[in-house]
Amino acid sequence: MNQLGIPLLSLLIATPLLGALLVLLTPRQATGMQRSIAGLVSIINLVLAVIVCVSLAPTAGYQMVEQQTWLPAMGLHYAVGVDGISVWLVILATLMTPLAIFAARQQTDGNQRAFYALLLLLASSLIGAFVATDLLLFYVFFELTLIPTALLIALYGVGERRAAATKFFVYPFVGSVFLLVSIAGLVYVNWQQTGVMTFDSVALSAAIANGTLKIDENLERLLFAGFFIAFAIKTPIWPFHTWMPQAQAATPDNGSVDIAGILVKIGAYGFIRFAIPFFPHASAWAAPAVAILAVISIIYSGIIAFGQRDMKVLLSYATISHLGFVMLGIFSQTAEGMSGAILTMINSGITTGALFLIVGILARQPGGRIADNFSGAWLSAPRLGSLALVAVFASIGVPGLNGFIGEFLALQGAWVSPHIGFTFVVFAVLGIIVSAAYLLRMYRTVFMGEVSVTSAVPEASKSELLVLGLLVVAMLVIGLYPQVVLGTMQPSIAALVQSLTQGATQP
Repeated sequence: MNQLGIPLLSLLIATPLLGALLVLLTPRQATGMQRSIAGLVSIINLVLAVIVCVSLAPTAGYQMVEQQTWLPAMGLHYAVGVDGISVWLVILATLMTPLAIFAARQQTDGNQRAFYALLLLLASSLIGAFVATDLLLFYVFFELTLIPTALLIALYGVGERRAAATKFFVYPFVGSVFLLVSIAGLVYVNWQQTGVMTFDSVALSAAIANGTLKIDENLERLLFAGFFIAFAIKTPIWPFHTWMPQAQAATPDNGSVDIAGILVKIGAYGFIRFAIPFFPHASAWAAPAVAILAVISIIYSGIIAFGQRDMKVLLSYATISHLGFVMLGIFSQTAEGMSGAILTMINSGITTGALFLIVGILARQPGGRIADNFSGAWLSAPRLGSLALVAVFASIGVPGLNGFIGEFLALQGAWVSPHIGFTFVVFAVLGIIVSAAYLLRMYRTVFMGEVSVTSAVPEASKSELLVLGLLVVAMLVIGLYPQVVLGTMQPSIAALVQSLTQGATQP
């Protein structure tokens, strides 16, 4: 609760659910009303998230905690809270939702009531996953994100949408089975040693850090593997990434904003919040191997992206590349690396969200999503071209824009980390060069050159330019004043790193 006694976090979860219900109660043909309700609800939720953010004290630990007993004999509670780490992901989730709804204004196929209801259900489950402090509650929200996303792809996607939706659902779901088994194993070990049955992630992390809960080395690695498989698939990093390009290719444009902007961040968040604090020895032991996978993700995704002509598929590989930097930062287990990882997650959501909106605008033209079908778009749409250039520069990591500082901190953390080191950083920097090559080539192909009758792109609408302009402002603000975000998360990051250090020293 906050000082006013208002359960803001529960409201953040419940408001989209209420909005989804209201949308479903509208007449089937009232698409304007459905879009207005969904948009208004998403904006209200964004305002609530901003209130939560500005109300947060600059201290470590969960704040605005809400707890309700569910099944006390089994240690089950409804427990939510927010800190300097999760609050920015909540902001990102509530920001991406109205953007996705805005991108859907051209959506005309299928049942629009279900369409907007699914978007709002996805928003609710995303927020729930980021604020849940009870492990089982987190697992429920973690799984719930699969249902609306798979339905959005299957019902409103394009191309091989059914196959993509099936793969999107089954692949992470199988990984989640490993997560559930590991959660049960961790809770059981704690119950054996302490006599307390609890799914409270805060209590479990504290018990591991102070040595109250001791896990056998081999068992710890086994339990960590369950968490790792589930979160690596959802992140996704190589070789667990194969569902994402196919899902992005089939997803409607607004769904791409949500998937690339925020959905894939749940896996990385799971590593930060649960996997590493619960298993400090195993995560340190696995860090070099994870760093190898992260570097492969960065370079491999760049090479594959370089050969792509479908701009949505190209951007999906760019997202995988960004998440490689996130994993390097997380498994550095340093304050710099962790800060850079979270900042890169936020920045990637903003920049890829903007780029997917731009691709959605271009895809309405006869050229579709194929970059080679365009030429000279800057001449016919200079404002769109200017905003797209900033977004591309931000995604590359040009200094002064938001993409730079996050990747820099992640690489700095990896460099000084005893688990990773300089060699991995060198290869990751090569990945940055590759990403600059394929993104700039895509931009040159679409926006530069001579314009023709068949490749001409009309200027984006005023509302589209406004939304993209606001995202560009966010890129500039975070790029020039990163402390706006870093200042809030630093106490929580410092406490996390201290907990990891303390846990790693326990026998």
